Amino acid sequence: MTDTGLQPLPLGEDFIQDAHTVGASLREGAPVRFVLLPGGFPVWLVTGYAEARAAMTDPRLSSDGVYDRLERLRLGEDVESAFSPDLAKNLLNLDPPDHTRLRKLVATAFTTRTVAPLRPRIEQITDELLDAMAGQDVVDLLPAYAYPLPIRVICELLGIPFADRDEFTSWSHTMVAASTPEEIGAASMRMAAYLGDLVDAKRAEPGADLLSRLVHLSEDGDRLSRPELIATAVVLLTGGFETTVNLISSGMLALLEHPDQLRLLRSDRSLLPGAIEEFLRFETPNNLSSPRYTTEPVELGGVEIPAGQFVMVSWLAANRAGRFAEPDRLDITRPVGGHLAFGHGIHYCLGAPLARLEGEIAFGRLLDRFPRIEAAVPAESLRWRFSTAMHGLESLPLRLGGAA
Repeated sequence: MTDTGLQPLPLGEDFIQDAHTVGASLREGAPVRFVLLPGGFPVWLVTGYAEARAAMTDPRLSSDGVYDRLERLRLGEDVESAFSPDLAKNLLNLDPPDHTRLRKLVATAFTTRTVAPLRPRIEQITDELLDAMAGQDVVDLLPAYAYPLPIRVICELLGIPFADRDEFTSWSHTMVAASTPEEIGAASMRMAAYLGDLVDAKRAEPGADLLSRLVHLSEDGDRLSRPELIATAVVLLTGGFETTVNLISSGMLALLEHPDQLRLLRSDRSLLPGAIEEFLRFETPNNLSSPRYTTEPVELGGVEIPAGQFVMVSWLAANRAGRFAEPDRLDITRPVGGHLAFGHGIHYCLGAPLARLEGEIAFGRLLDRFPRIEAAVPAESLRWRFSTAMHGLESLPLRLGGAA
C-alpha cells in the first residue's frame, strides 16, 4: 500500500463491542477516514450512506487480486503467502469481465424463484430444531437454533456432509474473525483442501446438489475450473450461514429490546417480511465489506484517497445513517428498501433470497412455538464476536416460557 504519510486513527475493541456508537462518531465526524482496524490493518473506512453506495460502484476501487495485495503488504514482495491460492479466484476478489463471467455461471442457483422450492425442507429442519428446544427453560439461541438451521440448509444445498460441520464452521470462524494472518492462512488451506476433495468426488459421482451442478455446469462451452469451483464453494459456504446466523440472533435481540415491536409482530404476522428487512438494517449481519484498492486517486466524501490504498465500507454504520428516518429506532413497519446489508453494485450478495427465506421461517416458527419467549440475561452482559468482517453475538440465552 502506498505510504500516505498520514497517521491512521486507531480503532479498539469498542469498534466491535460498541459498534453503533463508534460508527456514528466516525460517520458524523468524517464519513471517509483513514483508520487502523483492530488487528492492525490500515484502511480508508467509509461510514456514510451516500459515500458507501458511491464507493461500491466506482470502477477505480478494484477487487481484482486484492487478497494477494494484502498478503504482499503483510509479508513483503518476495515471501510466499500462507493463504490458499485456490481461494484467489472468488467472486469477491474479481473485477469485470472475470467477475461477470463467474457470477453469470453461479447466479441462476440463487434467484428468488429457484430458492422458493426449498421452503418445505427449511420448515422441516426448523421444526426439528424447535422440537429439540421444547421442554427446556433456558437455551442459548446460537448453538440451539441460529447456527444449526443455516448450516444444515447450506450443507444440503451444496451437498456437504453435515457430519463435517464442526470442521468447516471452525475454519469459517477463523477466516472471518480478527485472527492472525497465520491462523487465517492455515484455515484457508484446510478449507480449500477439504472442498477440493469434495469437488473431485462430485466430478466422479455427481449428486442432486448445487455443487455437483456447478461442477458439471456448462454454458456456451464455458465451465468453472477446479480453483474457481473451490473458491466459489468457500464463498457460498461461509456466506451461506454466517450472515443468517447473525440475522437470526441479532434480530431476536433487537425484538427483545423493543417489546412494542415484538408485540406488533406477534399480532400481525404479515409484517414478517418487512421485519426481516428492518433487522438486516438495524443490526446488519456483516460489519465491513471485503477490501478494495484504489487504482488511481479517488475523491470520496470530500476526501482524496491516493492511489494504491485499501478501502472498506462499514455496512453497519451506513445503515444507521440519516438516509433513514430515526435510524437508531427499530421499526418493523418501515418502508422496505434502501438498506445495504447485502452490499451494493456488482458484488451484491448472491445469497440474499436464501437468507431472507430462512429468516422469515426462523422468526415465524420460533414466535409461534414459544409465544412467551424472553431474554434470560441483561442485554448489557452480552458480547459481540471479535470480528471486523461480521457483526454477531457470541451467545443469546433465552427463557422459552413454555411451548404453545
